[in-house]
Amino acid sequence: MLGILLLAAGKSSRMRGQDKLMQTVQGTPLIAHMARRALATGCPVIVCLPGNPGARAAALNGMDLHLLPVADADQGMSHTIRAGIAALPPQCTGAMILPADMPDLTETDLATMIDAHDTHPDAILRGASADTRAGHPVVFPRATFSAFDGLSGDTGARAVIAAFPGRLRIVALPGLHAITDLDTPEDWAAWRARQG
Repeated sequence: MLGILLLAAGKSSRMRGQDKLMQTVQGTPLIAHMARRALATGCPVIVCLPGNPGARAAALNGMDLHLLPVADADQGMSHTIRAGIAALPPQCTGAMILPADMPDLTETDLATMIDAHDTHPDAILRGASADTRAGHPVVFPRATFSAFDGLSGDTGARAVIAAFPGRLRIVALPGLHAITDLDTPEDWAAWRARQG
């Protein structure tokens, strides 16, 4: 069974004072929208939040999630991922790293990644666009978890992928689902325009 780490501890620094995770998608704050999709897989979900989570935590009220405030999240994404890995239940065979700012990722996409893990339990699985541009989510098997201990800064888990080159497999997902993240007001405006 995979554990899902929903990464929601970033500062939205490129949103010019707005919180990208509180932008609405289908009438719901993005963070809650993504949490529901993660929960629909049946996997345990840990939501990595900033040390003072405020409205983000409130948006998740009543959902069957493990909320994990990360005190040093402002030091970079690696610190958030490392904290999430350490908090996974021991029965988890791997971790799916799922950024919370990727609204095009669907329940079906997450299920595709889980199925790939079931088929290749020792592989690092990286979601990609239909034309195989690398993106998210990324699944790490438990055998790689010790490599997260030394992560620091804002490089995410790239060093862990590099440390296990023979384990990497690309999983193509539909369209641009795996590479559409919304970091700026302009990104959001363009994405909403595409929704029709």
